[in-house]
Amino acid sequence: MVMSNKDAEKFWNQINKLEKEKTMNIDKLREQLKIDEGVKYEIYLDHLGYPTFGIGHLITSKDPEYGLSPGYKISEERVNEVFDQDVEIYISEAKKVFPNFNELPGEAQEVIVNMTFNMGAPRLSKFKKFIAGVNAGDWNTAAVEMMDSRWARQVGNRAVRLRDRIQALA
Repeated sequence: MVMSNKDAEKFWNQINKLEKEKTMNIDKLREQLKIDEGVKYEIYLDHLGYPTFGIGHLITSKDPEYGLSPGYKISEERVNEVFDQDVEIYISEAKKVFPNFNELPGEAQEVIVNMTFNMGAPRLSKFKKFIAGVNAGDWNTAAVEMMDSRWARQVGNRAVRLRDRIQALA
């Protein structure tokens, strides 16, 4: 069977659309994490008393800000630089929990990175039924299972927003 040029163009447009949907939107993720984590252009102590700045960046001994006092101002450029590094780390961590990460819809990738950013891969890896739901493409089950957790009770509206985004994939 030979396709007309018009049919071939439609076909490739559809393929491109599907491929784009599997690409996470980093700018959208940044805006979501700014809402969920907040953004502060100074060093502050997080709820556990750890020095933090920017979009939830925990200061480590490798950071030039290590040892500086709460209240020390941090530039927007530095906040964005560290955020970009953190996102790469958390994408890599998410891929340890979801080896098929790149094959998931972009929306699911963003939710998973958001959850990994918030709780870390070790805690996320304990969400066995959520992981199974995602891997099966059973978005309703995944949505239910993410809410059946202490994490969901702790983060409240954040969990509801993320759940709704997963459920919308169904």
